[in-house]
Amino acid sequence: MLITLARTLFLYTLVMVTMRLMGKRQIAQLEPFELVIAIMIAELAVIPMQDRDIPLINGVIAIITLLFVQVSFSVLSLKFLWFRSVLDGRYSVIIANGVIQEAEMRKARYNLDELLEQLRLNSVFNLEDVEFAVLETSGDLSVLLKSQARPVTPKDLQLETGYEGLPLVLILDGKVMHGELEKAQLGEGWLRTELEKRGVKDPGEVLIATLSTTGRLFVQLKEAVRRQRR
Repeated sequence: MLITLARTLFLYTLVMVTMRLMGKRQIAQLEPFELVIAIMIAELAVIPMQDRDIPLINGVIAIITLLFVQVSFSVLSLKFLWFRSVLDGRYSVIIANGVIQEAEMRKARYNLDELLEQLRLNSVFNLEDVEFAVLETSGDLSVLLKSQARPVTPKDLQLETGYEGLPLVLILDGKVMHGELEKAQLGEGWLRTELEKRGVKDPGEVLIATLSTTGRLFVQLKEAVRRQRR
């Protein structure tokens, strides 16, 4: 039993490291060849995990080989456009100038129900509002709305806007993030003073606290603390 446990933990760690080395991608964003390799790695890890008669090294060699193949293919696709086209395929323009391209849909084996579903996932419920829709190689649908249907932006109204960067997380699950405080050139004393202004005595009561680039501090207490204060 301990041998099975050790084999399982080792293979789990190996697969996790392998997937991280493959790059940061969500499952829905995997290209076809990446998805195939991910499935094969999972299968190769399960076989020696279930059957103790199979040497563990067999699974390790197979997984490392697939990792090498994936990394090599990724490097080649970065250097050679033709290789990228062969490996990933090409995108399909499903809607062009407001007209559904039936030939492209048949070529991509993509039906109207799938089109309408992906439009809804892009918060588009009126087909008439779509100028272009592109089916990417990952299966995602990129949508460009007609100019009349797009939300109004400050640029459209010729309004000047200030810079907005990423907010800094100063407290995460009750723990003060000292590195983020240093980036903001602030100290823990300043943070505690600001918390006291909001009736918070201990950072441990805070679920999350963020500081925007405009200097605005957002604080949300933990649920248990909020219940006590009601």
